[in-house]
Amino acid sequence: MTDSHADDDRTEQLSLGTAAARNIATTTKTPPQMQGITSRWLLRALPWVQTEGGTYRVNRRLTCTLGDGRVSFVTTGPRFRVVPPELAELPALRGFDDAAALEALADRFEQRDYGPGEVIAAAGAPLDRVCLMAHGKAGVYRVGEYGGDAAVGMLADGDHFGDDALEDAPSVWNDTVRAKTRCTVLALRRADFHEVAERSEALRAHLDGPGTRGSRPANKYGEADIAVASGHAGEPDLPGTFVDYEAAPREYELSVAQTVLRVHTRVADLYNQPMNQLEEQVRLTIEALRERQEHELVNNRDFGLLHNADLRQRIPTRSGPPTPDDLDELISRRRKTRVVLAHPRAIAAFGRECSRRGVYPESLDHDGHAVTGWRGIPILPCDKIPVSAAGTSSILAMRTGEDDQGVVGLHHVGLPDEYEPGLSVRFMGVSEKAIASYLVSTYYSAAALVPDALGVLENVETGR
Repeated sequence: MTDSHADDDRTEQLSLGTAAARNIATTTKTPPQMQGITSRWLLRALPWVQTEGGTYRVNRRLTCTLGDGRVSFVTTGPRFRVVPPELAELPALRGFDDAAALEALADRFEQRDYGPGEVIAAAGAPLDRVCLMAHGKAGVYRVGEYGGDAAVGMLADGDHFGDDALEDAPSVWNDTVRAKTRCTVLALRRADFHEVAERSEALRAHLDGPGTRGSRPANKYGEADIAVASGHAGEPDLPGTFVDYEAAPREYELSVAQTVLRVHTRVADLYNQPMNQLEEQVRLTIEALRERQEHELVNNRDFGLLHNADLRQRIPTRSGPPTPDDLDELISRRRKTRVVLAHPRAIAAFGRECSRRGVYPESLDHDGHAVTGWRGIPILPCDKIPVSAAGTSSILAMRTGEDDQGVVGLHHVGLPDEYEPGLSVRFMGVSEKAIASYLVSTYYSAAALVPDALGVLENVETGR
């Protein structure tokens, strides 16, 4: 038998419960949180230039060469074929656009496969063919001062070598090209090239005409040379010269990111304590716009840094993951590299390679934050740099600022209803449903003033 009086004593409430007490208590609240906010180092690293009229023109010296472009291919099963118009990237065919002749040349390329370590071209052998790297990675080696092989370059998909084989004068290979991975190469023999030239009047006229590099001498950057005399004595005739400019310089128009923020007037009128609802809505909307702005600065095909780096400033990794050698090669291609940007997974892969070699990246103070550094250059995380499904990414290296002919960000300050520099929040009115609308806009772009201001390390493996 149970004691009912004992049960009543146990269930009797002796004080005010917490559930009831919460009804008259003040609740401590946080502002609305947002997972999508990142460090946005790129926006902080770029020096921003006021762009009047919404357009920024980059004037450069006249360039006499088109630069070494890459060729593209189409595949049918295991077979590769060069896209015929892409052959105009070869120095001997620059400016040539006869479709029939280019088609005939594309048909003459032979596909050759090489295993890792196999020699594709040997130094000293007759230079009798031009080669296109369809797939894979190969190293370029030259005999060093002390007799060993010195690595002088790397070839990846789309590169070409042996261009001098299409010239009239016979020559030999100056360097040895050796496959580092399995490579597929398309080769065109000199004899086949001249056979097509004999049948094509347009190709013969192109080869017999003035060189595509221009009649004026050029410096190593392809710019029209400025004639200067030095080391002379007496009264010789001094050369006359002038500095020529590009006739059609590139212009960057400001891009825009916009959205319409809607807030019901009842919410804005009645629910503003302890935090202003409109301000919180605007704050989170601006965060989203800034994230989109950084994404566009990296990935936009018109002005994004990944797509606008000069082809001569794009280099592949030596072995896959980003090694100290790769970072050294990347930053050595420009003076005063100010910042390196990489996906956090690429930074982690670089750290693993350093640990494997027994070297350790330095820690640098950058804007009050401790970041990974290499050679005194901060390596800043940027999750807007994509990582492919295969786990490969890219690493950017930049020189920044107008004074150093680097990379600059473009914006326009002084907008109507400006809320932050270069960003406006404009009231658009109240609808018949009592919903207030605000137009949130920001204008931006980016420009590399000279080609070597921006470099890209491509095909960076992050998972090995």
